[in-house]
Amino acid sequence: MKIIRKPMGAVCLAAALLTAPVAAEAQIYSGETAGVGDPVHTMFVAFANQAAGGGVNIQVNAGQTLTRSMLSGARGEVDFFSSVPSLVGFMANGQRMYETVEDASEVAGNLRSILGFQAGAYHPVTLSGSGIESWDGIAGQTVFTGPPAGSASATSEALIRIITGFEPGEDYEAVRLSWGEGYSALADGQIDMMVRPAEVGSANIERFGLSGEFRVLSIPDDMVENEEMQALFGRPGRGMMQFPGDVYQGQLTEGTITALGFFQFIGTHAGVDEEVVYQATRAFWEGLDDVHATALFLQEVTPETAFTAVNVPLHPGALRYYEEAGFDIPDELRP
Repeated sequence: MKIIRKPMGAVCLAAALLTAPVAAEAQIYSGETAGVGDPVHTMFVAFANQAAGGGVNIQVNAGQTLTRSMLSGARGEVDFFSSVPSLVGFMANGQRMYETVEDASEVAGNLRSILGFQAGAYHPVTLSGSGIESWDGIAGQTVFTGPPAGSASATSEALIRIITGFEPGEDYEAVRLSWGEGYSALADGQIDMMVRPAEVGSANIERFGLSGEFRVLSIPDDMVENEEMQALFGRPGRGMMQFPGDVYQGQLTEGTITALGFFQFIGTHAGVDEEVVYQATRAFWEGLDDVHATALFLQEVTPETAFTAVNVPLHPGALRYYEEAGFDIPDELRP
């Protein structure tokens, strides 16, 4: 898999599996992440499982909207959470989904990071019978762009706008549903296309090729250097990504697919004890072989990618581990 980083400047409770015995009175830390099947969920649970081996036991509350999880984390209501780099600036400036949240700017300064990772790519998926074989085919069609809350829908619509000039509600109908409803709507023919952030090789995407054929639309070569596209690639937590089309059975786009990549990080807040975060961070990296065995995309998690897309300071506990282990730590991430 070739990843190119273009620098520009339902709710279920799942306890993380314990890999070591702990005393009954051991503290349980709270954690929030996305729904099962999402790469963000996979990574967070892998982190929680490894942290348990270091004596840090995290109860994982899955199926959460990450915009809310980050706010809860910044307020100190959640100890560990999946973090979205593109949301950090919005929270700090009280913009977009945080515009009406009075304390958003104030609490944003409490956000701390542990490690970053490449989560996957935006997959514009359409079934073979939809009539959509290129981006221009979206005109007049119904497209699922993401959930009602969060940043994914805005990003999907921006991607379509840059490539085609199409506006949602004018040139095509943008539908906002939960992730699970989006998958079902495409499978049932209720929508014509779905734009879904997912890990490369996602089983949820692959399932469309098990009973038929589908297309993942590639960003056209002549759009890659477009100024607006470069700006999209350069947003926090974004980048250009390329992967082979035949990674999916039944996928019709031939050759290499160019996509909008997305990156995330595991977050915590300044109030969590330094020793707790140190032990969780140490256990994760010392158990990296187990992490790599969890999912194909997690093999991209290495010491060299530890700070990918991270745009808030490291927690002192994480920083202590990285200094001891000899990681190359960006100066801007030192608290």
